[in-house]
Amino acid sequence: MRQRLLLLSIVLGFSLIALDLAVRAQQRAAFDPAAFEAAAAGYEAEILRDALGVPYIYGARDRDVAFGLAYAHMEDDRATFEEILPLYRGEAALFSGREAIPVDYLIAWTGAREAVEAGYERRLSPEVRAVFEGYAAGLNLYAARHPGEVDHRLYPVSAKDLVTGFSIQHLFFYGFDGAVKRVMAGPEAVAEAPPVLAERYLGGDLPIGSNAFAVGPGRSTDGATRVLGNSHQPLSGPVAWYEVHLESEEGWRMHGGLFPGSPIATIGATPNLAWGVTVNQPDLVDEFVLTTDTAHPDHYQLDGAWVPFETRSITLKVPLIGSLYWPLTRTVLSTVHGPVLETDHGLYALRFAGHREIRQPEQWYAMNRATDLEGWQAAMDLNAIASFNFVYGDRAGNIAFVHNSRSPLRTPGWDWKKRLPGDRSDLIWEQTQGFRANPQVLNPASGFVLSANQSPFAVTAEGDNPDPAAYPQALGLPTRMTNRADRGLELFTNLPRVSARDFEAIKFDKAYAAHSRSMAYVNSAQALDAEAGSLLAEAQAVLAAWDRNTDLDNPGAALGVCVLSEEWLAERAPRSPAPIEEQVLTCAEKLQTHFGRLDPPWGSVNRLRRGAIDIPIAGGPDVLRAIYGREQTNDGRLTAVAGDGLMIFAEWAADGTPRLRTRHNFGSASTRPKSPHYADQAEAFAGETLRTVTWDPAILEAQTTARTHLRATP
Repeated sequence: MRQRLLLLSIVLGFSLIALDLAVRAQQRAAFDPAAFEAAAAGYEAEILRDALGVPYIYGARDRDVAFGLAYAHMEDDRATFEEILPLYRGEAALFSGREAIPVDYLIAWTGAREAVEAGYERRLSPEVRAVFEGYAAGLNLYAARHPGEVDHRLYPVSAKDLVTGFSIQHLFFYGFDGAVKRVMAGPEAVAEAPPVLAERYLGGDLPIGSNAFAVGPGRSTDGATRVLGNSHQPLSGPVAWYEVHLESEEGWRMHGGLFPGSPIATIGATPNLAWGVTVNQPDLVDEFVLTTDTAHPDHYQLDGAWVPFETRSITLKVPLIGSLYWPLTRTVLSTVHGPVLETDHGLYALRFAGHREIRQPEQWYAMNRATDLEGWQAAMDLNAIASFNFVYGDRAGNIAFVHNSRSPLRTPGWDWKKRLPGDRSDLIWEQTQGFRANPQVLNPASGFVLSANQSPFAVTAEGDNPDPAAYPQALGLPTRMTNRADRGLELFTNLPRVSARDFEAIKFDKAYAAHSRSMAYVNSAQALDAEAGSLLAEAQAVLAAWDRNTDLDNPGAALGVCVLSEEWLAERAPRSPAPIEEQVLTCAEKLQTHFGRLDPPWGSVNRLRRGAIDIPIAGGPDVLRAIYGREQTNDGRLTAVAGDGLMIFAEWAADGTPRLRTRHNFGSASTRPKSPHYADQAEAFAGETLRTVTWDPAILEAQTTARTHLRATP
């Protein structure tokens, strides 16, 4: 019997190996460099690189620019693109292991890929489809010319793969994953839920926030208009910024930032206008508790009647060995509310803004192509992007803040922060807020606007803000304030006029506002009863003397930032922060262990690290010079992992002359350690110096250090 089992195991093993070899042969056949070259025929682009390796992409048509952009981005960051593509296809488990099966399930559950398949031709314009198809052709051409470098299983890439990425991405930026976690956690939503897609896509629990502000000519000292775009993202990974210049003969002219897999810039400037983006996370998801019973297992109750669930099958690819997988089929339920989450404590339907919306690229593209305020507002009127705040400025001297949100137009009188009964059709909203109805400020008398992830009712000087009373509570608009908002508003308000130097200094301000939540938590330590000479008493003295700043030589920042980080993390969770005494002692003991003192200079603790680079960096959590550090070594030091990344300063002089300056946290977003641009901007980034970007082709030509004329081989 034992011999038979052994023989059977050997036969099965050889069979699996044979099957794996057959599958790999099919994958090799699908990877056809000649076909990829042929598909790229007709596209042509010029890729110029400046001294810092930043690519400037030129083409006759917009689709040619997208084609060249894809190729350049693969030269710099192929690995990250190949990391995220399986997510878009719902095949993360095949590449990351079985622990990613819940990720694939959630992708299938949202129906994102199905929505793209159904709406690609019908809902996206020919121009946008052409841009995405050109980008896909560039990705595949790169793979064809670098077959030993790429993962053959991932190619060819389709335009639909990329559009699906946009559809998935926008849900998780506004916090859709939080609702999934709450439902899966339990009836009271208090337990820790398993990680879901956003934690893989957005970089785990790394912060995403952002600053953006603008000053109009009436408030500036020289009559200039200035705009800052300063999105706070992880400094590396799928949502780290890639800086690029895009220019076509059809009129596309944009310098800005984008993520891997995007053929369109989502922050940046044109010669005529600029915008920055910040995360706002309004309440865009509602959870409905469904009523079922054993007598009606395939139905749910609605308005006193039993209504059948809608069903559809999804197939997950469960990895076995090598390239082999087991197709696991599951049935997904839906109601008139939306898709259903089945848990061991009940069934819940989720209704969320932007579900099955695929037109996000259409809006971003229209914003890229806008030439004035009217054109930019027309792009925003598409209302395809479910969330995000925008700060805008232009050559004509206009500035604006927009709390963009497809907030549901809900039935008033209910507490929409709680779960809703799923048996009432009158609670199922159909419409969402249009762009023009959202809180916004255009050319305020104060002459400035500032967005730092705060309430849309506190973005400029008092008297110029939107009136909260004009917006129903059922919209679920955010009410939080951040230290960056408190501090930034304080700085702008106290300046009668804002010079170019003032504008830059506000961006790099490193202090906590005296009245901020964080400082209230830190200051509460002074009320503790500490024994003279104790570690707690010593910590109290350091905190009392701290000037709330995070400059490099600051002696109180190491302890102060450690203590207040607990309040900041708790507010994000949300949860109650640890008792102040516990947190102070934990931080004091850590500093004593690693530095032998409670007041080491902040620069010796807070570090920017990349390859051989290991340098001090100022700033900290939730200051305008936002630097979020994490302990990645055993030396007690912090490594900057998120916060300030690509910074874009756009301005127009009083006569309309444009000026653009930028700085990237590491380099031209190259993830290749051997690249000269892997970390060539790190020291300038830490030193808070900017570089000037030219709009003049002749100047760029003189600055060009590398040139690639890209077209397919005939």
